[in-house]
Parts: sequence; C-alpha cells; structure tokens
Amino acid sequence: MTEPRILTVRPEPGEFAWTFGGVPPVARIAPGTVLDVYTEDCFAGRVRSEQDLVSRVCEFPFLNPQTGPFHVEGAEPGDTLAVHFVSVAPARDWAASTTVPLFGALTSTHTTASLHEPLPEVVWMWQLDRARRTCLFSARDSDTEIELPMDPMHGTVGVAPANLEVRSALVPDAHGGNMDTPEMRAGVTCFLGVNVEGALLSLGDGHARQGEGEACGVAVECAMNTVVIVDLLKGVATPWPRLESDTHLISTGSARPLEDAFRIAQLGLVDWLHRDFGLSRLDAYQLATQASESPLANVCDANYTCVAKLRREWLPPGSTHRDVHWRLRESAGALG
Repeated sequence: MTEPRILTVRPEPGEFAWTFGGVPPVARIAPGTVLDVYTEDCFAGRVRSEQDLVSRVCEFPFLNPQTGPFHVEGAEPGDTLAVHFVSVAPARDWAASTTVPLFGALTSTHTTASLHEPLPEVVWMWQLDRARRTCLFSARDSDTEIELPMDPMHGTVGVAPANLEVRSALVPDAHGGNMDTPEMRAGVTCFLGVNVEGALLSLGDGHARQGEGEACGVAVECAMNTVVIVDLLKGVATPWPRLESDTHLISTGSARPLEDAFRIAQLGLVDWLHRDFGLSRLDAYQLATQASESPLANVCDANYTCVAKLRREWLPPGSTHRDVHWRLRESAGALG
C-alpha cells in the first residue's frame, strides 16, 4: 500500500482567496492527495474582543477568506470532486460571534427593506475547551454562562462556478460556497460538480458550532486546522453539492426564496435515489416525502441553503458515487 501524498498549507495573511473563480491555484494536486490546511475565521482573525466591531476592523467584501484554490489534476467539467473531511479542529482557544447591521434572519436587510433601525453591533467572545470539546456561551447582559458541546464544521467548501462566473465567498450556489450547513463535519464526504478544468477547490469559514439556520447570520466563528482527502470521480455529474455520512445521504440546495432552496435539495435527493437505487422518480418522490429530514443550513446568506437527508438504513440495495465515501473513510482511518 503506497503512502498517501500529503500537502500541508498554512497561508500567510495575504494569501487567502475571497472568491470562487477568478483566482489562480495555490497548488496542483493529484487525486488521492491529503490536504492538511489552516483556515482563518470569517473575520480574517480581526475580531478578538468585544470591542472589535466588524464595521471597524473588517472591510467589505474582504470577509470569509478561503484557503486555496487547489487545481486537481485531471478534473474536467462533467466530473465530480470528492472531499472527505478526516478531521476539523479549532486552531485557537477562542471564537467570535456578532450581530451585523442589516444582516441576519430576524432583522431588516438590504433586500428586505423597512423603516426599522438596524440591530446594534454586539460581539460575543466564546471560550473553547479543545480538550473537553466544549464552547462557552457568556451572555453580554447578564451573568448567564452555558456550556455547549463543540461540533466543528466548515461553513464554506466549493469549486469554481460554471460559465466564467466569479462568486463572492459569502454566496452559496450550485458550486458549493458558503452553504453553512452543520452537516459539513469530520467523517463526511462532500461531492462537488466540476465546472472548470482543475475544479479549483477552496475551503474556509470554520465554525466551532452552529445552530441550524444560523439565524443571526454568524456562527461560533473560529480558525481551523483541517485535514481532507481529495479524490476525483470521472464521468460522474453532480449538479448540486451532495454529502455522504456513515448514516445519511444528504442533498443541498441554495436559492432565494427559501422554498426554492428546499425544492432543489428535495429534487436532488429524488434524482439521487432514482440514479443509484433503481427507483422510478415517482417512487423516489414518495420515499423521500415520507422518510427525508429537511434541516435548514442558513437563512441569512445571499442565497439560503436547505438540505434533504435520508437514513441509509431505509435505502434499498445500491451504491453511491462508486462507494468512494467508504474507500476514503478507510483511507482516513489509515492516517491515524
């Protein structure tokens, strides 16, 4: 058994990408490469105290820095990139969250305009106990403290978009991007349709934890040390990002209004069942209707993201994505 190719990437402050597409690759990698990467938080590490308001220390649109992009050799439009998350671990003992004026699900925004005053900017600093895997919520207006379990994830994973587009790292769409789904955690394989030669994979926006929907628009934002294995499925198309865990198949959709994101995710699940498990589309529609779960990923970004997930134990016989999830799972175990 050959040793895996491991590439370690620790970007300097000026070496992050801020878009998907329009950025030259930082490295060329072969399928099967293990990436050991550092990703900065969505504020580029500038929010370090309750006094560091985003409007003062950050400059729009330079938010959500991405590590990458990585050119995957042999990747062409019509293929699928498989990104298996071996480990996702906070790189610091603190994280930050905040309200941002005209941003979030429970406030007026630029597109949902009203006469109401914007919410004030308030920063919450979270203390992370990496040994115990906990996040400490400390209320700003009382002495309340609540310890929550850590559930590290990546809010943003994606490839270059199709049709010569360049998309902000704040936007989720068919190329992936800022989906903000808590499903993007260690042990999961993400499948992304390739739109350009080399795919141009980037990732970032680590969250120590996040509630479904990300209501205020900001999770427990932290820098991450992350290890992924990148592989390539030739001749397999994936119109919208999909995920596989050991227990679920997960389809995503990103759009506005929210019901369109729901429809994309549900249709993706139906088509997946039809393609890989021998069900007619109407039988797949019925099974998904009665058996799927539909957690919200975000209801705050430029596009909203919804997922549709189905338990593996309820599936008929079949295999998905040439069983690459299980193969990469085994490879991850061999890494120790």
